[in-house]
Amino acid sequence: MSSLAQPLAANLVQSVDWLAVAPPTIAAVVALLVLVADLFVPESRKPLLGWTSVAGLAAAGLMLLPLLDGDRSTFCVHGTHACSYTADRFTLVIQLLVLGGALLAALLSVTALKDADKQLPEGEYWFLLLSSAAGAALLPASRDLATLIVALEVASLPAFALVGLRYGDKKSSEAALKFFLSSVTATAVSLMGISFVYASTGTLYLTQVAGRIQHVDGQLHTLAQTGVVLTLVGFAFKTAAVPFHFWVPDTYVGAPLPIAAFLSVVGKAVGFSGLILVTVVAFPSYADVWGPALAALAAFTMTVGNVGALRQQATRAYSAVRLLAWSSVGQAGYLLVPIAAAAYSDDAERSIGSTVAYALMYAAVNLGAFAVAAVVGRTRTANRITDYRGLYATNPLAALLMAFFLLCLAGLPPGIIGLFAKVTVFSAAVDAGLGWLAVLMAVNVVIALFYYLQWTALLFRAPEGEPVKHRLPAPLTAAITLTGVLAVALSGAPQLILRFADTTLF
Repeated sequence: MSSLAQPLAANLVQSVDWLAVAPPTIAAVVALLVLVADLFVPESRKPLLGWTSVAGLAAAGLMLLPLLDGDRSTFCVHGTHACSYTADRFTLVIQLLVLGGALLAALLSVTALKDADKQLPEGEYWFLLLSSAAGAALLPASRDLATLIVALEVASLPAFALVGLRYGDKKSSEAALKFFLSSVTATAVSLMGISFVYASTGTLYLTQVAGRIQHVDGQLHTLAQTGVVLTLVGFAFKTAAVPFHFWVPDTYVGAPLPIAAFLSVVGKAVGFSGLILVTVVAFPSYADVWGPALAALAAFTMTVGNVGALRQQATRAYSAVRLLAWSSVGQAGYLLVPIAAAAYSDDAERSIGSTVAYALMYAAVNLGAFAVAAVVGRTRTANRITDYRGLYATNPLAALLMAFFLLCLAGLPPGIIGLFAKVTVFSAAVDAGLGWLAVLMAVNVVIALFYYLQWTALLFRAPEGEPVKHRLPAPLTAAITLTGVLAVALSGAPQLILRFADTTLF
């Protein structure tokens, strides 16, 4: 009896590589620290919680540096290469995007909470934001289906609460409910898919699933195929891919603006990293199933997103945020293109690198656009597109940066990084033989030019009526400056992120 117990105990007792798990762990620990500190900090000192959160996210980001020397894995099955947590290049790049995006959202939040005049509870807000960031940082490192779904929920559940956290705001509560119900449905479908995959392969580890799912018994083939499709649904929802996108406009409008910015970048990073892991790592042998599905999703998503943005009326309340929401749906379509191309390409990792490079560009400029929207929203609470008319006359720096961010999203000079990132995605589709998808992407880029350039032109027109001065508090200034410097630096040296399209990430 004891001889049988010994190998079993050896499998159960695992050593933990604390350095490898440091980034999400630090974010989670600081989240708990802030929640407990909120009980003891007097009302006048509550802003300290925000700066503690910003420092915690910065520390979590800095812990990525010691991990650059090589791949590290932990929570592994004894005597095998099956691990639940792996810190490879793919993990580190996505964690940089997630923690950097959360840090900028936190800087925007410091000002938003001050302006909210106690409508947002500070301790709960920071706890939820950090918890969501911790889940989002865990997801790209997850290498088994159970950890993937847990990380997805840890990233998602606090986000529901953040959207509806504002006291007495019906619009916020309605947005949170819509976000919650649609997300829970998608997660339930994904869990069913994972259970089908487990039933047909007998394992949850991605690398083992990849090996076993090719050789499932003929009777279980349909079950495995159904499991692959259903598993993708939850991650497609997080990317806001059509038809799982309907929650996006209302949620972005109802949420505090920093949370809309957080969802547009960090939420997408969660969805895309999850999609990449389940398709390229776990289900490469089922490329004939997920390849066409993702190609169709990419086509519908970019088209519906851009048409939705094109239809926004400039005088409608919250039209600026709605346009950014529909734009983010359209951008999600471009991000899906290389993942779909990976199914048809001989070099799947290069295709994945194109998505990662585009995601990094999108994150920098989209957060910058939301930061400028936060500046305008302080004096124009309805945040209409027409409220940006004449912004150059009242705040030249914010107007110039907003114009630059919009040109990057459109893919026009001087936004060189946006142009190069789109070319990288375009070439991934062409190289994989998806010419029709490349043509459709080109058409959508032209459609998007119209609304991006229309908004850009408005920034430099003569203001109507008395110009409104836009004051810039220090945290807001820091957020705009950081995103601006990053976007300009990437346009000057696009190889900093485009090299990911030519290097091995796994």
